[in-house]
Amino acid sequence: MQSGLVYILQSLVNLYLMAFALRLAMQWVRADFRNPIVKFVLTVTNPLVLPLRRFVPAIYKIDTATLIIFVLLQWATTGILAQLTCGIAPDLLTLLGLAIIRGLRQILNVYFYVIFGYVLMSWIAQGTHNPSLAMLGTVLKQIAQPVLMPVQKLIPPIAGLDLSPLFLLLGLGAITRMLYGPAQQLASGLMCPLGAIL
Repeated sequence: MQSGLVYILQSLVNLYLMAFALRLAMQWVRADFRNPIVKFVLTVTNPLVLPLRRFVPAIYKIDTATLIIFVLLQWATTGILAQLTCGIAPDLLTLLGLAIIRGLRQILNVYFYVIFGYVLMSWIAQGTHNPSLAMLGTVLKQIAQPVLMPVQKLIPPIAGLDLSPLFLLLGLGAITRMLYGPAQQLASGLMCPLGAIL
């Protein structure tokens, strides 16, 4: 029963944290804030971001307030999950290391899903006039294109087929897997399954 409740809690918290990762990506590319999807992400994250923004200004394209809240939430989530699933309270440095890895993994996952969705939408949306699909496609394009462009310069289309998204998805997956090494080292001293924390 407890494991089921922990799973539900973990899933809900991860969805909320994903909204912060999306907000960071959207603000980095200056996404159109009139888009209803962008508005939704801002609405669900504003209650925590706006109070801090009064004291913490943005740096270049980075919304520092959102980044700080994102890291703090990852830190708190990691500690709570370790306590609930393993009955232990990690030391602050271990907790911070796991929280940073957890946050990086979540950002990489967001870009993975965005690029996959962008490719999927480019096939589905052709010849359709669905406003909802158009709004979603616009947001995905704004986030995906800046990271796709450098790969497209290195890997030109083959027989008219753009394979850059495939190589980028493989790269993101490889980097995500590389994070498991440091995370495993940090978690090994806790005697706690890594999957229960990440």
